[in-house]
Amino acid sequence: MIKVENLTKKYAGQTAIRDLNFEVGQGEIMGFLGPNGAGKTTTMRILASFMPPTSGRASIAGFDIFEQSLQARAHLGYMPENVPLYNDMRVTEYLNYRAALKSIPHRRMSERVGDVKELCGLREVENKLIRALSKGFRQRVGLADALLHEPDLLILDEPTIGLDPNQIRQVRELIKNLGKQHTILLSTHILPEVEMTCTRVIIINKGRIEACDTPENLLGRIRTAGGVTLEAKVGADDAVTELKRITGVRDVSEADDKGWKVLSLRVESGADVRPEIFRLARERHWEVRELTARRATLEDVFVEITHSDEPG
Repeated sequence: MIKVENLTKKYAGQTAIRDLNFEVGQGEIMGFLGPNGAGKTTTMRILASFMPPTSGRASIAGFDIFEQSLQARAHLGYMPENVPLYNDMRVTEYLNYRAALKSIPHRRMSERVGDVKELCGLREVENKLIRALSKGFRQRVGLADALLHEPDLLILDEPTIGLDPNQIRQVRELIKNLGKQHTILLSTHILPEVEMTCTRVIIINKGRIEACDTPENLLGRIRTAGGVTLEAKVGADDAVTELKRITGVRDVSEADDKGWKVLSLRVESGADVRPEIFRLARERHWEVRELTARRATLEDVFVEITHSDEPG
């Protein structure tokens, strides 16, 4: 559905993305992850024909997005990070207007607008002014707009940004349902959502693709296989330094909780450091109230790949 070859974009001498190569197959939900400024939004804007690249090629549904832009865009629904809406229009009025701009035949317009309102849960606000909508409903209106012309592909740039936990859950379920009928390229900072929703993941850092695989395979490849949490009273000891000396511990962070130290350890794959931590705590006479291991998550993968300031 998407094919990207050697895509590069430069701004005033600064390279935003460099030689990107990836494909997204029909029916996939592809997560597109990276730190702020990594090049995610630039890539999505190029794919949506909002801006040209400096070099390289890309196609959607077999149509070149530069030479056959209209045909490519007919297969694409794009929801930008900040959805541009007309605040003085009512929801149904706005969707009718957008349907007309997308050349949806007049005889089908009412049906399509009704379908996307139902799909995106907009019936209860269909007669409200957009300016009166919550952030969550505004995001739904943007998604309904992207779906109006029945595209094969949806490109969603941070669709849950600014939403509360309940709204995030609702949008996640909506995206899952859309994935049954659409190919989706999804950019988000909510990594657990990606782990639960996406079939494959691209991680981009400093304009380059660092990884592209299933969440399961990425978890199997990283050196850190989760971590350990220790909560203890350590007195005057420098617990972080002591714990970093244990073989298999890669990093330690600490926080305070009413006199207790909460120490989070990142550990090497296959290493169970809990017996060594217990021995250290016993030798130092630390009072321990918790010592638990946790499994690796996509967040661990993300940190491992994008934390370039740490030794390899």
